[in-house]
Amino acid sequence: MSSTATTKTVPGTDRPLSPGTGKPSKLALLWENIKRHKLSYLFLAPFLLLFTFFTIIPIFTSIGLSFSYYNMIESPRFIGLSNYRLLFVDDDIFLKAIGITFNFAMITGPVGYVMAFMLAWLISQVPVKYRFFYTLCFYTPSITSATAMSVVWLYLFAGDRKGLINYWALKLGIIQEPYLFLQNVNSIVPVIIIVSLWMSMGIGFLAFLAGLQNVSKELYEAGAIDGIKFKLQELWYITIPSVKPQLLFGAVLQVVFSLQVFDVSVQLVGIPSPLYAGHTILTHLFDYAFIKFEMGYASAIAVVLFMIMLGLNRLIFKWLGRD
Repeated sequence: MSSTATTKTVPGTDRPLSPGTGKPSKLALLWENIKRHKLSYLFLAPFLLLFTFFTIIPIFTSIGLSFSYYNMIESPRFIGLSNYRLLFVDDDIFLKAIGITFNFAMITGPVGYVMAFMLAWLISQVPVKYRFFYTLCFYTPSITSATAMSVVWLYLFAGDRKGLINYWALKLGIIQEPYLFLQNVNSIVPVIIIVSLWMSMGIGFLAFLAGLQNVSKELYEAGAIDGIKFKLQELWYITIPSVKPQLLFGAVLQVVFSLQVFDVSVQLVGIPSPLYAGHTILTHLFDYAFIKFEMGYASAIAVVLFMIMLGLNRLIFKWLGRD
């Protein structure tokens, strides 16, 4: 006696049902959606291919290499969790880099986020013909290379009498001898924070400005009828609720920017910095990847940084993305 297995389908369609659930499988729903919107997926194909080859595949490759010893000369050799054990148990510099990075992010993240939004809001209040000028002034530092910006900041914070801050402080009698801003371990992180905040008016700032300019004027007119008289009342009750998508987008970008501090630190205090006072996670990654060429260990650092970013972004979506 022979029997043939039959696949149950959704009545009126050829979609297979998931076993035991009575509902179409996710793969079947995806395939049907692709067939229904094949032209849209065709337009998306170039981006999806580039995103897969240059983002998805490198991520999984990095995860795989993090479980191996790979020095770019020999073939990768599987060593299990040894890289992660070394990171969190034996690598004191990495643990210090985590603390420095989080201290940096806890200041530059919220402060840079609020500063970008408030500057965008203030610019949106000026006449249209002047907005381009102010936007250019605040956005230019973010598109200027860290090398070019470091020339200016190195002149300001130079540790001799020719440094601009030391020169005026000595001239006004505030200090008696030049202060070593970029050599003193207590001032390295504050200097990096100041420079990073100056350069933080990036894509998030433009997103805030675009969102603020698209808030309907009818909402402000309705608010005026309902008794709103002051700009700060408009900001709290009308503007902020209207730009929640831009607020979410800006928060995600600010987290990524805060945790990826590297160029500013290296240009100002070098690698390694004095007593590793300006050593961040990304600096540690660069050290092992492109100076020591221990790519397996560097991949483990990259995976840890990726997981930290992913976790913080999930928290942001939970706080700001509920609506």
